[in-house]
Amino acid sequence: MPELPEVETVRRTLNELVGGKRIERVTVSLPRIIQRPAEPEAFEAALAGHTIQSVERRGKFLRILLDGLVLVSHLRMEGRYGVFRQDEPVELHTHVRFRFDDGTELRYKDVRQFGTMHLFAPGDDLTQAPLNKLGIEPLDDAFTLQAFKREVAHRTTKIKPLLLNQSYIVGLGNIYVDEALFTAGIHPEREASTLKAPEWARLYDAIRETLGRAVEAGGSSVKSYVNGQGEMGMFQHQLLVYGREEEPCTRCGDKIVKTIVGGRGTHTCPACQPLPGKRAKAKSGKAKAKPRVN
Repeated sequence: MPELPEVETVRRTLNELVGGKRIERVTVSLPRIIQRPAEPEAFEAALAGHTIQSVERRGKFLRILLDGLVLVSHLRMEGRYGVFRQDEPVELHTHVRFRFDDGTELRYKDVRQFGTMHLFAPGDDLTQAPLNKLGIEPLDDAFTLQAFKREVAHRTTKIKPLLLNQSYIVGLGNIYVDEALFTAGIHPEREASTLKAPEWARLYDAIRETLGRAVEAGGSSVKSYVNGQGEMGMFQHQLLVYGREEEPCTRCGDKIVKTIVGGRGTHTCPACQPLPGKRAKAKSGKAKAKPRVN
């Protein structure tokens, strides 16, 4: 699933490609993509004649701002946008087409068919589902260390599932949580309430730094992600732990391991991210071991 850096890259690309274009006609070929309004025909009719003013982002959602409407789009697992000439062949799994009056069209393709689109009046999108219960943006000025700790530091949930919860902090997914936790030297199974002040500071810095570098690299293309121009992201070449199980840690040389935490595949370096309880248990176990008799 595209995470914050990938969605931010798509946002920037679409701003360049479709900002200022007037929609002539919309064609929906897979009705379930359209969540609001209920009828895809109403969605098609409502957008005809409107001009795209800009494209913004809220968490992992795109907010396409038009003159008098807001289109909220979630790419889910494999949704992608691309701009084509109207006479170019339409690829398989293209489910929504926005035809512009300049001879081009924006096409939404989704092999897995999990993507969603909601149409709102301006302002209503931020007070209703799916955007109304989202947490703070990790790259906004409002995301301070104090705000971060206020949201999650007192909770007894394991830190990785907590960071993945979009109602607290938005945009973080499996890739960047693994990377940030490794950078901060924190095991993903640590309970949030057990972290000390220096660990919170390291994790805060790691989240900001990891996401910032990923945005600059255009995101990570670890599966099928490409931006609106069909270009791959390049941050996958900078990943430190994600997808590197059995490879040596770039810090200490130990092997990266993959486990399951909160139902998600999780990559850690056991040496750089020790889990205190297990480490203590291991030490006590060694201390109680009986001497070997030859």
